[in-house]
Amino acid sequence: MQLGFVSAILADQSLEQVFEFAADVGFDCVELMCWPISQAERRYAGVTHVDCTDFGSRDVERLQRLIVRSGVGISGLGYYPNPLTPRSDEAAAAVTHIHKVIAAAGLLGIRRMNTFVGRDWTRSVNDNWPQFLTTWKPLIEHAEKLDVKVGIENCPMSFTQDEWPGGKNLATTPALWRRMFADIPSEHFGLNFDPSHFVWQMMDYLPAMREFQHKLFHVHAKDVRIDRDRLNQVGIMAHPAEFHTPKLPGLGDVNWGQFFSTLTDCGYRGAVCVEVEDRAYEGSLALRQASLVQSHAYLRNFIPSLVHRG
Repeated sequence: MQLGFVSAILADQSLEQVFEFAADVGFDCVELMCWPISQAERRYAGVTHVDCTDFGSRDVERLQRLIVRSGVGISGLGYYPNPLTPRSDEAAAAVTHIHKVIAAAGLLGIRRMNTFVGRDWTRSVNDNWPQFLTTWKPLIEHAEKLDVKVGIENCPMSFTQDEWPGGKNLATTPALWRRMFADIPSEHFGLNFDPSHFVWQMMDYLPAMREFQHKLFHVHAKDVRIDRDRLNQVGIMAHPAEFHTPKLPGLGDVNWGQFFSTLTDCGYRGAVCVEVEDRAYEGSLALRQASLVQSHAYLRNFIPSLVHRG
């Protein structure tokens, strides 16, 4: 396995600075954010470390030089919009850019692109399903042609009023994954797995990892702390932000020993990337960098470094 981080937490740093920092700390790889250059629509969105709008050979050469110089790889290209939003212009723009990010991953030869399936949060799963198939069958066919694996993160995206009640991502549970992968049976359609989302949904992530081990394309390392006293007051039907707090790995309720034991049993050999959404570390660049240093030190207990730098 390779230990990396999601570049969104270093939004104000250049691509070169991201690689330099990753190398200095000792990370093996980085998941690079590839949003179109525009204003962010939510926290950790809108970050552009690789502009895929008009991605070509010069961009490939630039990234390859950074990889060689730093010794840090790219785990995947990330772009997490809502391609099933009922706002047709936004949906079309998201689908178009997903196409471009998949193409860039193919040109780079990294063959990993991570995103959300999306959802119309005002409608049921069944009512969303026809549009899901209409949108995603061509996207996965595009990925197949370029030999790029698309990893869908399992975040429900139901944390704010505008995402309530259904959330903005369908792919949140094993039951829905079975249905998705049955309707779009492709070796290029899989998961970007994050155990923290199972914790606050009151689900066990270990059986899901075992069942879908062949679909584990990429992994996010984020922890979460459940406030049980608050949960007892508001219940699981409340906005999730009322009873849970994203934390750095090791500071929440994920059992990382069991997680990595299961991950290795599944034969996973890919990237595990720290995703920082811990508000306690957001106050400054120094704190955000410290969050990655701390996460690196903790997770190296489970992913030993095989490369000596220095």
